[in-house]
Amino acid sequence: MKAVILAAGYATRLYPLTIDKPKCLLKAGGRTILDVLCDKLEAVHDLEELIVVTNAKFFGQLTEWGKNRMSRLPLRVLNDHTISNETRLGAIGDLRFAIQQSGAEADILMLASDNLFDATLSDFVNFAQSKKDAVSVGLYDIKDPKLAAKKFGVLEIDKDSRIIGIEEKPEFPKSSFIGMGIYYFPKDSLTYIQAYLKDPNAQDAPGYYIRWLRERVTIFGFRFSGLWYDIGNLKALEDANRDYKTRTNPSF
Repeated sequence: MKAVILAAGYATRLYPLTIDKPKCLLKAGGRTILDVLCDKLEAVHDLEELIVVTNAKFFGQLTEWGKNRMSRLPLRVLNDHTISNETRLGAIGDLRFAIQQSGAEADILMLASDNLFDATLSDFVNFAQSKKDAVSVGLYDIKDPKLAAKKFGVLEIDKDSRIIGIEEKPEFPKSSFIGMGIYYFPKDSLTYIQAYLKDPNAQDAPGYYIRWLRERVTIFGFRFSGLWYDIGNLKALEDANRDYKTRTNPSF
């Protein structure tokens, strides 16, 4: 199993903080988001390698970060060679790029690089591996569906935790479960990526790919507990910093 962290975005909603710095190197709770994610990944049993996908603009900074990080696992930083928000490959395009560059004949644990959460990843991986050839998605219950309107990918699950519906940033959400940007793709499911990206109607956000993929494979949702922050804007970053400082036993 290999981990792919997607860090090739340009984070324009966080300008000016991210004009000259990748979002994943911003700090929350005194540590970079990327270090927090890598620490959580390194605690996962059976993980063989960490792969960070970035762009040409931030490749130098992330390469330097990688050299300075003391990691128990092999760590590779890949440059997708895009130079702007307009030329980016998108999440699924970067996942394909990572697989092609690494020759990954393995299951993939994929994370967005703007996630902060206090739960471990091991329970999610154990859940996903128990589902054999199915894809698994990390879910977070925000309790009130209205809070997800036009902001998040919204997923519906049945009593067995199978995904039975998915909408990307709907105006009227049918569920309070949202996608966290955490995915487990068994290696046999990776062949679908190429077919999806050949579709002229393929869209960038992972939620669209999961919706497309659900018609072809079984997908399960794993419910994370604890705190979760989607660092998509300055307020979310400030909230994460504030909550970290006020908690008795912070874990991210």
